[in-house]
Amino acid sequence: MLESVGALTSSPWIYAVVTLSVLLDVFLPVLPSGVLVITAATTAAGSAEAGAATQTGHADLFALAACAATASVLGDLIAYRLARRGGARLERAIARSRRLTRAQERLGIALSRGGGGLVVIARFAPAGRSVVSLGAGAAHRRIREFLPWSALAGVAWATYSVGLGYFGGQWLGATWLGTAVSVLALFAAGGLAAYVMKRPEPASASAS
Repeated sequence: MLESVGALTSSPWIYAVVTLSVLLDVFLPVLPSGVLVITAATTAAGSAEAGAATQTGHADLFALAACAATASVLGDLIAYRLARRGGARLERAIARSRRLTRAQERLGIALSRGGGGLVVIARFAPAGRSVVSLGAGAAHRRIREFLPWSALAGVAWATYSVGLGYFGGQWLGATWLGTAVSVLALFAAGGLAAYVMKRPEPASASAS
């Protein structure tokens, strides 16, 4: 797989594949967009370390992060718009899901207080991006409350993922070990984010 991604990294198609994968995983969370970003970044960093792309490695990584961040924000915005127009059917579907209902309530509290850190945290949690984007749209949160935090979340996630791939490739080379270590670090961040999202709101927050 690394060899295939390595060949893809040297062509403009890698950016299209990453963009499409990140854009769609808000609707299909099973898509391994994070793994793809990390693998591409690991391969690019490993090639640069080997001297094959010393002059282009950093530019490739920057473009990769830019594509991933842009696609993340666009996907969030599309999901938000669709959920906002989803009507009663979507609201009933959310009401049947305890997870979606709890996330929607917590998101509403966070945004009403002028803080959308939950949007950023959710970007790292498995399916958290979908839950928050759909929840914000279904709750008819204002776009100016949601979009800036979505942009920050997309940039943070893309930078973190590319950074993991870069340092994994620099330290361990473009190998399965380098990719695996970086992916494990991404999953660790996702597990921590999921834990934070599942924590109950403090009594003071719920009462206010």
